[in-house]
Amino acid sequence: MHGIAMPGTPSQTIGPFYGDALPFPGGGDVAPTGHPETVTVHGHVFDGAGAPVPDALLEFWQADRDGSLAGAPGSLCRDGASFTGFARVTTGRDGHYVLRTLLPGGVPYLALCLFSRGLTRHLFTRVYFTLPAEDPLLASLPTDRCLTLLAAPDPARHRAYRFDVRLRGERETVFLDFTDTPASDGTSAHQGSPGDGGV
Repeated sequence: MHGIAMPGTPSQTIGPFYGDALPFPGGGDVAPTGHPETVTVHGHVFDGAGAPVPDALLEFWQADRDGSLAGAPGSLCRDGASFTGFARVTTGRDGHYVLRTLLPGGVPYLALCLFSRGLTRHLFTRVYFTLPAEDPLLASLPTDRCLTLLAAPDPARHRAYRFDVRLRGERETVFLDFTDTPASDGTSAHQGSPGDGGV
């Protein structure tokens, strides 16, 4: 019996493809429906060559307007009234995402976790609305690096901010490395520090 020559299988982009299974209806609508203080946060995810990254997944966590971190149950099943403090949005083919939320109280930022095809691990960063001098993370960074964490007001939209994520390159977003450190009660606590995106 003679062997049959078979064509090679095509190369595949590394997965998983987060945008196919994890999004849920209303995932980017954190603010209660019709809330007068709703703001829009939007932007693009870019790779090292400046090309948009489609099918990226962004998860946001934040405090409520009063600084509360308790949130509310039902993040994956929006009722239009509760503020859960959690969002999950994807980028389209143009690398663009949109989030509708409330400005956080207590701390001036949203926590952001980014998943994308081609990344062997997810990335953590922050979305600041102001850059307070007393913030420990910002104080550890040069001014130009701090600006990669700042959401800029978008005059083209009502109550809107633009925040782009750049995975590599000259204006690469500051990403955080989290390491386990002993807490005062003997348990493990997470500590963040500036890190390399590693992509």
